[in-house]
Amino acid sequence: MFAYRTATDIVDDYIRIGESTTIESLKRFVKAIVEVFGAEYLRQSNDEDVARLLAENEERGFPRMLGSIDYMHWKWRNCPTAWQGMYTGHVHEPTIILEAIASKDLWS
Repeated sequence: MFAYRTATDIVDDYIRIGESTTIESLKRFVKAIVEVFGAEYLRQSNDEDVARLLAENEERGFPRMLGSIDYMHWKWRNCPTAWQGMYTGHVHEPTIILEAIASKDLWS
């Protein structure tokens, strides 16, 4: 699911395991990742981390932003036929871009 950014019901179609088994496997995988990497990557930020993140984000054009920008392409199954050319890119099927920005304003 992570590698191909697919939903649980799609995984069921090609590896022949049920949706509930897929979800349970994903939960176990996430728990293992937290156990192995949690101490290093899920810790409180220190002053050095904050300074580095602020500098990186300022270089990207987001001064005073301490946060994350991420996006993903979601397949648009019900895209109107007339619009498909506008919403088809490198994925070769109509997609919508979901963008998420999470930030903490340091000046509030």
